[in-house]
Amino acid sequence: MTEKSAVIVVVEGYSDMVSIGTILKEYFSSTETQFVITRGDITSRDGVTPANVITKLKTEVDTVRTKYGYQWKDLIRIIHIADTDGTFTKDCVVKADVKSIQYYEDHMESANVEVTHQRNANKAEVMFKLSSINKINSTDYRLYINSCNLEHVLHNALKDFSADEKEEMSDAFAENLPEFISFISDPDIAVSGTYRETWKFIAKDKHSLQRHTNMHLIFDSGGLSTPAHN
Repeated sequence: MTEKSAVIVVVEGYSDMVSIGTILKEYFSSTETQFVITRGDITSRDGVTPANVITKLKTEVDTVRTKYGYQWKDLIRIIHIADTDGTFTKDCVVKADVKSIQYYEDHMESANVEVTHQRNANKAEVMFKLSSINKINSTDYRLYINSCNLEHVLHNALKDFSADEKEEMSDAFAENLPEFISFISDPDIAVSGTYRETWKFIAKDKHSLQRHTNMHLIFDSGGLSTPAHN
């Protein structure tokens, strides 16, 4: 590897980086690991579509790439970690007097059902697009998913955690790589099969609301084998 080689990890927020940053830096200790924080879910961001999401993602990566002086050839892998937020479910949105979408393992509650249905449809298309590619600018790329979100997977809780609460919970696996890999590979949460097969699974029934992940594939070369869709 070159002196400037790096693994790029794309996450939604600072708390996500805090939760898994130490683990990933330890695992990829033979190279640099840099985080791209998109400040929200890029797959459900207004104006992001299957047609432009790769360009939008490249722009996010370019911000960090330029900051640290990397060329695209220096990037050996892009790991993108995102929440499913129940996006692949059908007829699971219930109208309720809530300020933000509330998630449960068999339904979600929203003040505006139609808007949430539209968000789900758009987000699903964008996520499928990203899951279908295996490179960005010739750099290996994979979109790894947490259902319903990262806190659900790591802490088995579905609630609106504050930023402070997320930081407090982030130490659970901070300095124990073997324990984390064992945890994230547990069949109770790890979707079995290839990268492609995990995506087929998460898109069915209510799986994208329930507690599942394919992050274990980050630590398995099989996670870089084939895109989720041809």
